[in-house]
Amino acid sequence: MVGETGANPDLVVAIDGPSGSGKSSTSRGVARTLGLRYLDTGAMYRALTWWLLEHGVDTADPDAVAARAADPRIEVGTDPEAPWTRVDGTDVSEAIRTREVTAAVSAVARVPRVRELLIAMQRAIIAVGGGIVAEGRDIGTVVAPDAQLKVFLTADGAARASRRAEQASWSASVTRTEQDRRDSMDAAQSGKAADAVEIDSTARSLDEVIDMIVALAVRKARHA
Repeated sequence: MVGETGANPDLVVAIDGPSGSGKSSTSRGVARTLGLRYLDTGAMYRALTWWLLEHGVDTADPDAVAARAADPRIEVGTDPEAPWTRVDGTDVSEAIRTREVTAAVSAVARVPRVRELLIAMQRAIIAVGGGIVAEGRDIGTVVAPDAQLKVFLTADGAARASRRAEQASWSASVTRTEQDRRDSMDAAQSGKAADAVEIDSTARSLDEVIDMIVALAVRKARHA
């Protein structure tokens, strides 16, 4: 079955890449255009990190994190027009974007128990059906390796830092330093799938990148 855009309505699109590459805006735009659901897996890691910080758990202690990882109830909305994140029924969509959470999330995401729990949740959301655009760092390699379309979105370091700084109202130099640290810490959980299409967004507008991925999705449907 093919929708109005020519894309399969049950299509799973995996969009991976480093922070600041434009994954979130791009993924939401692709999901809107194709009429698919949207999953921000990074928000789930941020939500758990926020809860741990709120409860005084040392996020640098893997054993302490693992012991409490299953305690909060984490939920995410999949409407690309208005995604949300809740922890134990409380909307934390804004709270999880603070500098404190950003500084701690990489350490939390590296804990095996955390990955086990959240990847299982992510796979369950994808498996509901109806098609979805899922973004993160390991969607195409770990979470949904059978996704029909995999994209690895990147950009040069300066462009990524500038975008992150603009979003968070931080200085570009501080953002670049934190970005480099996160890239290093997240390296083990990040990777480009062998069959992913790499797109460099450095010199491309958001609309151009969205159009490129939508075209790839339509092409996949026509050759399915």
